[in-house]
Amino acid sequence: MRYLFAPLRLVGLIGLLLAGLAIAGLAYPWLAQPRRNRITRRWSALLLAVCGARLRPVGALPPALARDGMQPGEPGRLLLINHISWIDIFAVNAVLPSRFVAKAEIGRWPLLGTLVTLAGTLYIERGRRHAVHAVNHKVAEHLQLGESVALFPEGTTTDGSELLPFHSNLIAPVMEAGGQVWPVALRYTEDGRPSRAAAFVGDDTLARSIWNILTARRLAIEVALLDPVAADGETHPTRHHVAQAARERIATHLGIAID
Repeated sequence: MRYLFAPLRLVGLIGLLLAGLAIAGLAYPWLAQPRRNRITRRWSALLLAVCGARLRPVGALPPALARDGMQPGEPGRLLLINHISWIDIFAVNAVLPSRFVAKAEIGRWPLLGTLVTLAGTLYIERGRRHAVHAVNHKVAEHLQLGESVALFPEGTTTDGSELLPFHSNLIAPVMEAGGQVWPVALRYTEDGRPSRAAAFVGDDTLARSIWNILTARRLAIEVALLDPVAADGETHPTRHHVAQAARERIATHLGIAID
């Protein structure tokens, strides 16, 4: 039965992506960030539904933050998220609209890459001198505007059964601003059991990953907003301490042993 609905879901997904391109390309340049975030949240939730995935948010948000991804008069926050799939971005945006930092290769993906670029993703060119410094400067600007900025500190994807060490280079801007780091734990399940259906790892192609998601049996995506980690330089004096504290909270929530 799941294969019967997959072609319909694929058609719906392509149509939704094309609609998203039109909205982001034509409307976003004229809209204030809170309005963009509200559209992004609703559109991302719809994408999950079209893919046959059920969203399971864990953790409460202040109403303004849940709606706009921003709070008037409040500094922004940096989200550190374990990374499993391309759909992670949309699952997080359906809960807390955020500006993502991603590797530059994603911008070259067909449809998806153009869409996330138009949505304001910040790209980092791996291997280029001063790349981290340039991205940190952009992250600082968006945090100062009160936006939520999100990144995947593992630097690559896993199948969800492990949690790789966190890179800490991009944590510096939030520490300088005296803000908070929010660990976010993602978990994929089918019929309540851990699922690899969404994993985009190793030799997996984007097309195969999309098909695996479309044919999954009652796929659920848990997005858990965990207790913030203070990044004021006192409780956790360096960015490495901040990264490790966030990793430990995610690992504890997911029940994953780490070194």
